[in-house]
Amino acid sequence: MRTVDVARRAGYSVQQVRNLERDGVLPPAARTATGYRIYADVHLQSALAYRALAAGAGPIEAKRIVRAVHEFPASQVLALLDAAHARLHTERTQLRQAKEAAHAITSEPIEGVRASDSMNISELAAALGVRPSTLRHWHTEDLVVPDRDRPRDTRRYTPTQVRDARIVHQLRMAGYGIAPLRALMPQLRRAGRSEDVASALAARDASIAARSKALLDGAAALSAVLSLSTSVDATSSPRDPADAEPA
Repeated sequence: MRTVDVARRAGYSVQQVRNLERDGVLPPAARTATGYRIYADVHLQSALAYRALAAGAGPIEAKRIVRAVHEFPASQVLALLDAAHARLHTERTQLRQAKEAAHAITSEPIEGVRASDSMNISELAAALGVRPSTLRHWHTEDLVVPDRDRPRDTRRYTPTQVRDARIVHQLRMAGYGIAPLRALMPQLRRAGRSEDVASALAARDASIAARSKALLDGAAALSAVLSLSTSVDATSSPRDPADAEPA
């Protein structure tokens, strides 16, 4: 195959295919005497594996896994793939726990609030199992804003703010970034809090499912790569040099 053939079948540009070869994701292509690249099925399957794995585990980990196919025994490749699946499993477990916790937290009634029911930053940090600096960061990002009469006053968290902090903590544990939470929290402070949290967690669930499917597709392509020869025949040449392309 020519570079353009691999690019079209893998869904990449010609330059991206060359970059993948440069980065070791594709094994070195064979060359004709005049310097034209010759790709084989192992190159195409490697590109397809990388594309799927990048969607499932991220581009850095995907490069690491596919490069390993060309450099190490199959057992090491499978170990890397198992680790990627294990990380997704951990995320699923954390998400399930977040769903359970968020349901319990959002269903708690907050009645008869008194000034003495509030918590300072050290007390809330200890209750959540986080550092006070984490709560200060959440305050800076407008995720959980405590009561303060003046900038230098001690932060005091009312029961409602404590509940906000617990929700943020669970969503962070489930993998939510700061930016999505910054957009979500104002909605959670309004009516429909429980429904909004459930919707946010459902979106995270869908994201994990999509990444899991991508890993499955990547594993199929990796299996094909492992079944192919790990070396490219450097003596082959295109049937018609006019159909080839320069390096």
